[in-house]
Amino acid sequence: MCVENTPPPPSRLTRRGVLAGAAALAGTAAALSASAPPAAASPSPGTDGRTGTGTRTRGDLVIDGGTLLDPATGEVTEDAVVVVADGIVRAAGSRARTRVPGNTPVLAAHGRWVLPGLVEAHIHLNTAAEARDAVLSGATTARSGSTNFYQDIAVRELADRAPRLAPRLRAAGIFVTPDLGDTVLADPDLTPLATLRDGVRSREALRRVVEVNLARGADVIKTRVNERAGLPEQDPLAQVYDRDQLSTVVAAAARGGKGVLCHSYSEQGCHDAVLAGVRSLEHGVYVGERTLRAMRRKGTYFTPTLTAIAGLAESSDPVLAERGRTYLPVLERAVLAAHELGVPLAAGTDSSGGEVDPIGREVELMREAGLPALDAIRTATTGAARLLGLRDRVGRLAPGFAGDALLVDGDPLADVTVLKKPVRVVRSGFAL
Repeated sequence: MCVENTPPPPSRLTRRGVLAGAAALAGTAAALSASAPPAAASPSPGTDGRTGTGTRTRGDLVIDGGTLLDPATGEVTEDAVVVVADGIVRAAGSRARTRVPGNTPVLAAHGRWVLPGLVEAHIHLNTAAEARDAVLSGATTARSGSTNFYQDIAVRELADRAPRLAPRLRAAGIFVTPDLGDTVLADPDLTPLATLRDGVRSREALRRVVEVNLARGADVIKTRVNERAGLPEQDPLAQVYDRDQLSTVVAAAARGGKGVLCHSYSEQGCHDAVLAGVRSLEHGVYVGERTLRAMRRKGTYFTPTLTAIAGLAESSDPVLAERGRTYLPVLERAVLAAHELGVPLAAGTDSSGGEVDPIGREVELMREAGLPALDAIRTATTGAARLLGLRDRVGRLAPGFAGDALLVDGDPLADVTVLKKPVRVVRSGFAL
């Protein structure tokens, strides 16, 4: 077969495939919601933010009496009030300066700290249960690190229809990788790639996978430069794509107006990925100073996924455990060096396989790597929001921003570990 002679997949696949997947996920979500913890208050009646079934998708809420932290400025406001209407923050600040509307459900926050919902920049959400777990752990917004069969695009649709059940999501679709495996079955336009002797390596094949992702509605494109760290039989420092191949992926994504996140470990691989123009470098254990300086110059983000690397050290597999113990201190030094050089950082846990790590754990590890507490918090709020192209929508509790919030027991500026176990989560104006 000749990949270059195959026309781009039709955009009509996007809606058909997405709606089918969303329906399947919504069925699972309905069962989950039946056992979900009750909200602190019922949303007020109205017609705005309703689905075709009459169910509201955005809520009204007043968060009353907590200590409000604005990650953008570092400002702390005691006895604060946050007013959310139709899922959007309308006012936030001290009680004396904030008008509280009547007849609006109230969530008492006295004695607690209030922060914006956290942003998870690298997670794999394959089921409705995982999506729900991510929200309850504090990730009200997320970026997918890819799925095998476009489940993340369906999760994104679920989040729009039932925000209490899933984080607002930037979907990556399927991984642009040499060996697609069973993922060639994710879309009919991918199946011809199964006949390629060397896998997805030619420019035509690389473009084809990107084009199918774009046709299916992906918000970002995920590719790799190195093998995996989580498989003992693979060498994470072995390079699978060169700079030219990565540039092909970046260019194909750019034609659709999308950026690229790149799985990486070796210094040369990281350098090639950055020079190829990726939007963010994922993992990046052995990223060196020359590459970090290039990242600062180009505005490339670093998503180190410290949680995933720390998890390797706890593996029962001796190869993975040794890999984790070796990699974690190297990555911690890279994170601190990136921060000191001014490279933008974003928090991501790389959770997958049914296990959802709290994004607060990544903030904790950023802090342990040497970042000041406020800067560590910013990696999961304002910093990650900029990476996702949502800097004016999430990452703060300010007028015009999404009505997503966390209530935590304790001062996160003194102890960021409180972010791992939020007392309450508010998603789009609904208290969970």
